[in-house]
Amino acid sequence: MSLRTADSLGGRAAIVGIGATEFSKDSGRSELKLAVEAVHTALDDAGLTPADVDGLVTFTMDTNPEITVAQAAGIGELSFFSRIHYGGGAACATIQQAALAVATGIAEVVVCYRAFNERSGRRFGSGVQQREPSAEGTALGWNLPFGLLTPASWVAMAAQRYLHTYGLTPEAFGQVAVTDRRHAARNPAAYFYNKPITLAEHAASRWIVEPLRLLDCCQETDGGQAIVVTSPERARDLPHPPALITAAAQGAGRAQEQMTSFYRDDLTGLPEMNVVARQLWRTSALTPADIDVAILYDHFTPFVLMQLEEFGFCAPGEAADLVAAGTLPLNTHGGQLGEAYLHGMNGIAEAVRQIRGTSVNQADSPAHILVTAGTGVPTSGLILGATR
Repeated sequence: MSLRTADSLGGRAAIVGIGATEFSKDSGRSELKLAVEAVHTALDDAGLTPADVDGLVTFTMDTNPEITVAQAAGIGELSFFSRIHYGGGAACATIQQAALAVATGIAEVVVCYRAFNERSGRRFGSGVQQREPSAEGTALGWNLPFGLLTPASWVAMAAQRYLHTYGLTPEAFGQVAVTDRRHAARNPAAYFYNKPITLAEHAASRWIVEPLRLLDCCQETDGGQAIVVTSPERARDLPHPPALITAAAQGAGRAQEQMTSFYRDDLTGLPEMNVVARQLWRTSALTPADIDVAILYDHFTPFVLMQLEEFGFCAPGEAADLVAAGTLPLNTHGGQLGEAYLHGMNGIAEAVRQIRGTSVNQADSPAHILVTAGTGVPTSGLILGATR
């Protein structure tokens, strides 16, 4: 895909299976076990077997190598295996990689997966504990000595500037938290099932790093999620209506760093997501008005608002009012704030449920679903479509 022209990937691959473990704070089993459970559940959902799989895609951060998952899951020979970097920014790009493999005939059935014990094991929210010297880590070296040690502290810099620029208060962020938790409260798979919150409760939650409160920060979760991608032709013989991959894109902006892009001209937006947005709109020939549901990566609430603005759903500084109005169904599974933090993969699964008509917060016959991956890092996005 070029930054300047549409690509030809759209409609040449589809998601046909989704599967997850339970979402918990202490899974009691290995990350490999979680990955295999999710893969098997996704294949069962797709009406396929491990013998049908010839491709696997995951994150560079995943501890479960493709060949190890293949062996443990009973998958045989692989013609394609791939990993995507940059943490949560990889989520939608795993689907893009799978779609590219399917569309070009490199593989027929590709499973994308992510599994971790992120609560009972390594907790990402605790920030940088130890890091080997690397070129990639150099940018962090400019920030860590000044106390910017955690993801929340990195996001807080941009969040504070956003509020200042547009004359807003932290209540703007609360609109996202309340919306996510309202949807999670109706989702039996969500950790915060039956636990909605109010704006007052958001405002009363303790500070983590001003202007971020506890309820602006996503969960830490143990669990696994897998997604099966194959061709639209093969999908016709499978149990569920396919979710067509209408468009898929990756994006990195100018002066891009991992979560600490503080030397850009402006901190009130997400240039990397704007790259993704331009590519998705160009390739799909759609506009924000065509999107029926948005599943936006929500590790921190401020970046949900910035994403809405980068995609053109509203003008800069107006996203909180858009969320409060409720005109665009947003994170109908509860998001990573309400359902679970699975590095965005559970958001892709929710988009598939919306296409199938099986979401617990189902939109009315959605035709186009926007899904995004991690923000503040090089990232990715998808538009999934229904077959009519």
